[in-house]
Amino acid sequence: MAIPLRFEMSTLLHVVEVGGIIAFALSGFIEARMKKMDAVGVFTVAFITAFGGGTLRDLLLDRRPLFWVEHQEYPVLVFVLALGATPFLRHLRSSGTERAIIYADALGLGLFSVGGASLALESSMPIFVCAMMGVITGIFGGVLRDVLCNEIPLVFRRGQLYATCSFAGCWVYLILNLLKVSETFAVVMAILFTFTLRMLAVRFDWKLPG
Repeated sequence: MAIPLRFEMSTLLHVVEVGGIIAFALSGFIEARMKKMDAVGVFTVAFITAFGGGTLRDLLLDRRPLFWVEHQEYPVLVFVLALGATPFLRHLRSSGTERAIIYADALGLGLFSVGGASLALESSMPIFVCAMMGVITGIFGGVLRDVLCNEIPLVFRRGQLYATCSFAGCWVYLILNLLKVSETFAVVMAILFTFTLRMLAVRFDWKLPG
């Protein structure tokens, strides 16, 4: 049973990683186009947004090679998406662009946060460290994106809940894992919880106390 379970886990994490890369790359594309960057700038911002959090996670967990080096199809995917997205993004209206960034970023937050917590758990890290690794994976790419685009990082603004959504979603995954539910169910529920909580925070302007 151990081999099929390991295979299923590896496949699931691969799917989550790809989904997170696409979602965060999309938010990077849109942010870069809003700053009127050229194709090189769009690709650079998307690349750093998509891989920044996972790279820091791998360095902290001492995982070699880095996940995007091990899977060269990941940066190739971002490169191809950048080529296709650049002409399309020119036609987005500003209001639609802002909404698209929020949705893409929230989805990437959920995918990468839960994926990061899962990888840390697989590396036998303590449970609180697993949650923090999930948060780092989920938010660091967005921090780098905002810095490159000369914005105060979203996570550092006193705005709607962001890192809190990541942290809470990681704990949903970890608790479900402790309850021995299906790994697929735990991952999907935690991603949906993180995404939904973030969108509710935006919709109802939920903030931490000042």
